[in-house]
Amino acid sequence: MQRSFKDYFILSLKGMAMGAADVIPGVSGGTIAFISGIYEELITSLNNISFSLIKTLKTEGYKATWNQLNGNFLLALFAGIGVSVLSLAKGIEWLLHHHPILLWAFFFGLVLASIIFIGKQITRWKLSTILVLIIGAFIAFYITQLPSMSANQSSWFLFLAGALAICAMILPGISGAFILVLLGAYQPILSALNTKDIKTIAIVGCGAIIGLLSFSKLLKWLFKNYHNLTLAALTGFILGSLNKIWPWKKVLSYRTNSKGEQIPFLEQSISPFSFEGDNQLVFALLLMVIGFFTIIILEKLGNKKP
Repeated sequence: MQRSFKDYFILSLKGMAMGAADVIPGVSGGTIAFISGIYEELITSLNNISFSLIKTLKTEGYKATWNQLNGNFLLALFAGIGVSVLSLAKGIEWLLHHHPILLWAFFFGLVLASIIFIGKQITRWKLSTILVLIIGAFIAFYITQLPSMSANQSSWFLFLAGALAICAMILPGISGAFILVLLGAYQPILSALNTKDIKTIAIVGCGAIIGLLSFSKLLKWLFKNYHNLTLAALTGFILGSLNKIWPWKKVLSYRTNSKGEQIPFLEQSISPFSFEGDNQLVFALLLMVIGFFTIIILEKLGNKKP
């Protein structure tokens, strides 16, 4: 596929949006990839990473190998993701601490619009499609209800956490960052990004690479053989995940983190009118609308053929 510099620049911006989403517990970078029209190309490109590349390199040279890999696409996309994760981690951490309602409101609108977008891709609705959507929504909702584990910073655990999180990150609707929260690995990894802890970043990165290459093959097979059912499951996952990113929460219990700080352990979604304190309803609704139309804009960009 021939792309211009402008196309690769837009691709990098989409990567930055994916990276920003992946930092947030409750929002999936895979959702951003899907709604911006690059999801299936991403999965296909990841599947091109195999031992056949070595054969191509020996017989046809570097250029043919790079083209087989779809290297320009992956380079532009992952450059955007990397820049976003490294530059926004500290800002996102600050927003989560100081303005959680407004941040979650924006992402709630964003994810709500993505449900409509992905659901439209289902070409034929049958009983099995509806059942898969309901099951997917139930599984995602159940996951959002799970309490997080205590923090663990051992190397093998961080490697495993990276592998599991990246699988969720490329799966629309399931947040990789939220999986890290459940595992108790979110805070250690976020701190590693903020302090440029190369060792921890490398361990998590190696786990992510292993998980990414293996899980992408399963996703490609599912899209090829069960396209509508896969889309229905993804739509259900995103629908069920809305509970996690609902802006107004009531804390049911707290736990003490490794720094001795009290942080929410179990939370319950409540009405903004039942929220204790300033519910920031007007600004929250405004940000929901902005988030919703952000998806509409991304969709239109994704539908433009390079």
